[in-house]
Amino acid sequence: MIPLNTSIVSGVALSKIDGEVKILLMKRVKGGFWCHVAGSIEEDETGIDAIVREFKEETQIEVSNLYNAQFLEQFYEASVHVIQLIPVFVVMCPPEQEVVLNEEHTEYKWCSLEDALELAPFPNQHAVFKHVWSYFVEKPVNTLYRVDAG
Repeated sequence: MIPLNTSIVSGVALSKIDGEVKILLMKRVKGGFWCHVAGSIEEDETGIDAIVREFKEETQIEVSNLYNAQFLEQFYEASVHVIQLIPVFVVMCPPEQEVVLNEEHTEYKWCSLEDALELAPFPNQHAVFKHVWSYFVEKPVNTLYRVDAG
């Protein structure tokens, strides 16, 4: 049997940069790949608490417009023999959102969907970005997806 891990959350930040909606990607120190915000749910935290904290820690973004992306990232992590199931959130940032990275990342870019797909190495990242773009950029955001960020 392969165990499931549901103790991680991830989030995609969107902001209008120079008049166009962009996705925030950051380059991880560990592994050197481009990614969106993600991290572990700590003891006594909800998934919502964890994603708000992770955005603050990794980017200094204060989350106020938070949405359930209605998407689960899922992949097999061979190094620990676990299937990861990760709920995805979307953070709608104000235009020209500033980013201050912590020590987990070396650089960041606000990307078009095409640029994000080119930079991100994993197929599941591509699926997340395409889903978020479809439901949060190309269509009006469904208010039912809104969650209270506390």
